[in-house]
Amino acid sequence: MSFRFEHISLSWLFAGIAFLLLCWGGYMLWKKRVSKKMGDPALIAALSKDYSPRRSYIKFILVLLALAAGVIAAMNPRVPGKGDAVNRKGMDLVFALDVSKSMLATDLAPSRLERARQFIIKMMQSMPDDRVALVLFAGKAYLQMPLTADLGAAALYVSAAGPDLVPQQGTLISEALNMSASVFNPQEKRYKAVVLISDGEDHEENALGTARDLSRKAVMINTVGIGSPEGSTIPEPGTGVPKTDENGNTVISKLNEPELQSIAAETQGIYIRLQSTEDAVKLLKAQLAKIDRKSYTDESLIDFRSFYPWLAAAMLILLLFEFVIPETRLQAA
Repeated sequence: MSFRFEHISLSWLFAGIAFLLLCWGGYMLWKKRVSKKMGDPALIAALSKDYSPRRSYIKFILVLLALAAGVIAAMNPRVPGKGDAVNRKGMDLVFALDVSKSMLATDLAPSRLERARQFIIKMMQSMPDDRVALVLFAGKAYLQMPLTADLGAAALYVSAAGPDLVPQQGTLISEALNMSASVFNPQEKRYKAVVLISDGEDHEENALGTARDLSRKAVMINTVGIGSPEGSTIPEPGTGVPKTDENGNTVISKLNEPELQSIAAETQGIYIRLQSTEDAVKLLKAQLAKIDRKSYTDESLIDFRSFYPWLAAAMLILLLFEFVIPETRLQAA
């Protein structure tokens, strides 16, 4: 491998430099027109004899160069150092984990959330050649971890997942599915896989339509149901007191299997009710085996040499020079 940018997507920032050039050109034209309207050119030249157009141009060029250095620094050009890239043949898989407070229910011991976390970690341990991402959702969905082959780091993210990471409560499955689909490369026409893990207590009606849309984009959604149809109380974090509604009635959270089954069916996926973690992993792996694997290069073992510090320093030096250079001519001694 050779020289490359880590954040090539930031190249659009060069448009800001082009915009600055247009503004400068417009300013110079305006300045020239105003000078002509002010009166005698000789008088104007005498009044502005200390002003140096050449120095003004130099200062502007220094600003442009500093901005260019800053943009390139943000893109982080780098070259491979020690270590070797590893060629892997695997798939890209997104785990969408429900972290709403209903996942604290204990009808699946020790809790729905803890069993879900155990399942995800067990699943990741069985797929060493694949890349995984993690989306957390409740009343809003967040990409907690982008696609990575570093399954050790992924397990840490999964272990830390909880309701406190998504303050807005609720269960918006549709938003979680859209966020999960955004992780994949849209240019690839092969199947992409999402594993949605939830009790299915959806607070909107768009999930099935979203699943239908994603099916047309070759996204397979497999759903894992957490909980029981009979339901359970939801202990409040910290106190353990069962959650109540606005009327003081105890809230019972039930597994909504029909919705999770329908979402999976729309995308040729499968629904699994989590009871035995080992059995659920086997079923899901058999389903994912139907998806094409692709070759990719895992660069996690490479120690890249980055040029960001040098470019950032160059930007600061250029701005310093621009600051100390006056726009007036040097006075003769």
